[in-house]
Amino acid sequence: MKDFAALYRELDASTSSLAKQAALQRYLREADPADAAWAVYFLAGGKPRQLVPTKLLRLLAQEAAGLPEWLFDESYEVVGDLAETIALLLPPPTEAHDLGLARWVEEHLLPLREAGKAAPDELPARLRAQWRQLAAEERLVYFKLITGAFRVGVSKLQVTQALAGVGGIDPKRVAQRLMGYTHIGGRPRAEDYRALIAPESGAEQVQKTSGQPYPFFLAHAFNLPLEQFDAVLGPPAGWIVEWKWDGIRAQLVKRAGVAWLWSRGEELVTERFPELAVLGDALPDGTVLDGEIAVWRDDRVQPFAELQRRIGRKTLGAKLLREIPVVLLAYDVLEWEGRDLRALPQSQRRLLLDELVTRMPHPSLLPSPMLTGIEWSDFARQREAARSMGVEGMMLKRRDAQYGVGRTKDVGVWWKWKIDPLSIDAVLVYAQRGHGRRASLYSDYTFAVWDGPPEQEGRKLVPFAKAYSGLTDAEMARVDAIIRKTTVESFGPVKSVKPTLVFELGFEGIARSARHKSGIAVRFPRMLRWREDKPVAEADTLQTLAALLPS
Repeated sequence: MKDFAALYRELDASTSSLAKQAALQRYLREADPADAAWAVYFLAGGKPRQLVPTKLLRLLAQEAAGLPEWLFDESYEVVGDLAETIALLLPPPTEAHDLGLARWVEEHLLPLREAGKAAPDELPARLRAQWRQLAAEERLVYFKLITGAFRVGVSKLQVTQALAGVGGIDPKRVAQRLMGYTHIGGRPRAEDYRALIAPESGAEQVQKTSGQPYPFFLAHAFNLPLEQFDAVLGPPAGWIVEWKWDGIRAQLVKRAGVAWLWSRGEELVTERFPELAVLGDALPDGTVLDGEIAVWRDDRVQPFAELQRRIGRKTLGAKLLREIPVVLLAYDVLEWEGRDLRALPQSQRRLLLDELVTRMPHPSLLPSPMLTGIEWSDFARQREAARSMGVEGMMLKRRDAQYGVGRTKDVGVWWKWKIDPLSIDAVLVYAQRGHGRRASLYSDYTFAVWDGPPEQEGRKLVPFAKAYSGLTDAEMARVDAIIRKTTVESFGPVKSVKPTLVFELGFEGIARSARHKSGIAVRFPRMLRWREDKPVAEADTLQTLAALLPS
């Protein structure tokens, strides 16, 4: 645990990619394989299920520090991170330990979840006993892991490169081995780590008995003016053009008589979509399909909000499955009859996919249609209907492209030609400090629109979205200064402010929502620009928002 905490400090203190890479490789070479297995899990983005209720952590930390609630809240507001706040406020340890990361996780951290269910009255004592053993520098990592807030400025790509460096193997092979490694229920062992850095062998190419997916090939954004398409892309004949679906990217894997459904986030979601598990059972062994999970009803894709209703349910009753049916909109086949097809050109893989769908018709399997056109202007005209169809734009895939690893261009390229975001002018009404380097700034904002037109007497601002990205550092500093001067009231870390600032917000989707006071939920909101030219009274209304809802 001490070594992993030291690695965390070293990574957190550096902005140099080379320095971080050196630190990662040094730790992995020196660590016990069992500790390295868990280190890779956390550094690559793995998170265990919630171990301890946040409310209990706050209460116990407040008691241990001997602080009144208001002072603990003030401390949290200044620090901006709960894990760091608790680590700073706890009294010094009175005991010591010599356990490595693996033993701490397996013997102390993970059992907390079951202890909280089986004997909740004993959980506070267990937590206090653990805190007494942890040195100050270990506590930060400990609380980061418990709260699910472990982030240290290292990407999964950097972890992949470090493993490749330690093992002396191709990073692409490591990327494939890492698929599924950070699954939420994962319990990595020493042998799992050794497998990540083991020499390559021909046997692992096929993986006939493994449910492991392939690394996803990711698209690059394409936003050039239409008149530049021919010069940059060449004629449309060299491309496969499809709709860009607004669903969950997934791979359906069928090997050794078992089907696995993996999301792009490397989460195993087979149980959440039983109709796709049935589809997987119908596929022949040695098949891997890449596509989009989407709600499909009345011969068309439905809004992402419909899919969220499925995602948020712990139990899936027959009624819900009937009301919100999902399909796999397949657009690639990565493995067929146990053979890795990723080195084949896109056009050939697409032919094989269409043959598979024709030979094995299934109500939950639909091929993503290929669009046709002679000139790029033909596709631009079709793209104008994207929003009304519930899609995000178009995907442009080179016909000769292989299926790469991640967002690369070395073996071909995919472009995502997205439609412009929806936008609305909204008023900043609440603010909260950010995290990390923004912990001292009010950078997380809640925005509102008017509940009626200007002529309506007594109209009010109704919150509808939160956003924290889109401003430059200089703009954020200016907004922070205004928030401090216009604060009306504080609610813990949140401040209500006098409505003086208007921003244009952009978002990818909009849907009705009974869970929101406004009755509307927007997807991926962010600030497009600060409307310093616009008075608060001229901000948009709920009626304007409602007009953007899909028909």
